[in-house]
Amino acid sequence: MALTISNKGWVVIPAELRKKYGLRPGAQVQIVDYGGVLALVPAMQDPVGESFGMLAGTGSFLTRALLAEHRRELEGE
Repeated sequence: MALTISNKGWVVIPAELRKKYGLRPGAQVQIVDYGGVLALVPAMQDPVGESFGMLAGTGSFLTRALLAEHRRELEGE
């Protein structure tokens, strides 16, 4: 979808996208530069609450390896 930038640097976000992403007048978005790609990202209203559980999982390989090494060290003492 192509957009045109005005003389003032304004860009109009099409109504269908504003509705899809819940963007209302006064809503804040962030512009992110991904090394040659610009992205408009809706700003989080409550960053801590909205991020809760985002990294939940079984843990990483490195964490498991570190815990196993720590257990071996404790057993050796």
